[in-house]
Amino acid sequence: MPAMTTYRAAVDPSHCDFLGHMNVSRYFAACSDAVFALQAELGLTPDDMRSGRRLSFAVVHAESDFRAELLAGDLLRMETDIVGIGTKSMSFRHRLYRCPEETLSFEATFKGVLLSLDTRRAVEVPQELRDRAAAFMAG
Repeated sequence: MPAMTTYRAAVDPSHCDFLGHMNVSRYFAACSDAVFALQAELGLTPDDMRSGRRLSFAVVHAESDFRAELLAGDLLRMETDIVGIGTKSMSFRHRLYRCPEETLSFEATFKGVLLSLDTRRAVEVPQELRDRAAAFMAG
């Protein structure tokens, strides 16, 4: 099960810009939501972030490619997998598809450091997270 469905939506007309297609900010908002969904699968749930270990991934680098336009009313599905694990970081690959034809519309890789929400510093990725992440590693 390398990739996980981390986001589903329909493009709202308010998400479109003067060019008539989905604005770039909405792509990155979808990726942000996708990371939080995957984090929860790894054990970094909202409760854990608020009152538990207080850890979360914070994006420090992003690369993206826009493959096909998205218009108001288009149905979207984001698939996310993990393409790398470092000492204090993970790299997440996001692929946004237009449904039902499964057109790859957007692709991005985000490198996130594991941030202590108390110290605001990067910390080592615990072994438990590494073990859970193995289920989502790209092949």
